[in-house]
Amino acid sequence: MAKSAMFSLWLNIIVYLGILGLQVSHSQPSVPALYIFGDSTADVGTNNYLPGSRARADFPYNGIDFPQSKPTGRFSNGFNTIDYLAQFLKFYESPPPFLSFSDGNISQFLIKTVPTKGINFASGGSGLLNSTGQHQYGMVISFGEQIQQFGSVRSHISELLGASAVANISKSLFIISVGSNDIFEHFDYNYTSNPIVTGQNYIAPLISTYETHLRNLYGLGARRFGIISVGAIGCCPCQRNSSRSGDCFEAMNVDAQLFYTALRRLLQKLSSECEGLMYALGDSYKMTRSIIDDPDQSVFPEIKKACCGKGKLKAEDACKRDSDLCGDRTTHLFWDRYHPTQTASNLAASGLYFGNKSYVVPMNFAELALQP
Repeated sequence: MAKSAMFSLWLNIIVYLGILGLQVSHSQPSVPALYIFGDSTADVGTNNYLPGSRARADFPYNGIDFPQSKPTGRFSNGFNTIDYLAQFLKFYESPPPFLSFSDGNISQFLIKTVPTKGINFASGGSGLLNSTGQHQYGMVISFGEQIQQFGSVRSHISELLGASAVANISKSLFIISVGSNDIFEHFDYNYTSNPIVTGQNYIAPLISTYETHLRNLYGLGARRFGIISVGAIGCCPCQRNSSRSGDCFEAMNVDAQLFYTALRRLLQKLSSECEGLMYALGDSYKMTRSIIDDPDQSVFPEIKKACCGKGKLKAEDACKRDSDLCGDRTTHLFWDRYHPTQTASNLAASGLYFGNKSYVVPMNFAELALQP
């Protein structure tokens, strides 16, 4: 898609959102429930309930553009991509974090919430590997652990709500956004000391682990997978900050592309081997680069600098109460040194939900939700 066409799509989405906002309260959700897995790109507050975690966003300026300017634990100035996908799918709001109901009220939670929304298991700082995020952030919930939590939920659904509720799991949408932190950590720990261990030498084991996790979810009844691949993480402000010229760290971007290619092959394989498995795979890398590589056609005047932070490119520290804050968040691609702004998340969700095969294959999220 040409850059001008991308801008045109963005304008059309704004119009559609206005219509959707009028209709959403009168429409049934497109799928029975949403089950969300992954890292900080999908977390809506899980890590708020992890006292030992250093990957948290439940403090200002995070959430400054959220209703009532509330810092919810989302790594954003407002909503994230998952929130907008939930809106497109006609849910009133995103599913709540699983841990928000882990105080003994799980039964009431399942009865009241799962049939109408679903659950979000995503944990900021986590990854495909169980070890990812543990050293840097302390306590995080890995993708594998998130699946175990879902397994517990499924057992409760069967016990409390019966066979029909369990059957709805196969019609529900499982959205997964994970892998970035695994690549970040690889470069942090290996690139300077052992640059040979790059590319397929570590991407292949990550994809093998991804396969195990997807097969486990399939065994628990998941059939519809909305997968969000790794974006152009080498162009995050934190990576640009390490370059004198402020350019992207392309070695990391190369591996993000390798990850997407391997993940696409894996999903093709699984769809041929696992009866009833359907998927939509979003190419976050390509979507991000379409904005970064042609700033003149971009909807974001600022594509390098974070909106909230300190120092060079506002990327020398996390977004905190005493950070420097940009005045107009809609002009920035990045909220903090790693994460997109609310406006960028809206655009990303639009590409995933409405996009053509340039950005999401073999179908978009809207088409996946409508599959019989």
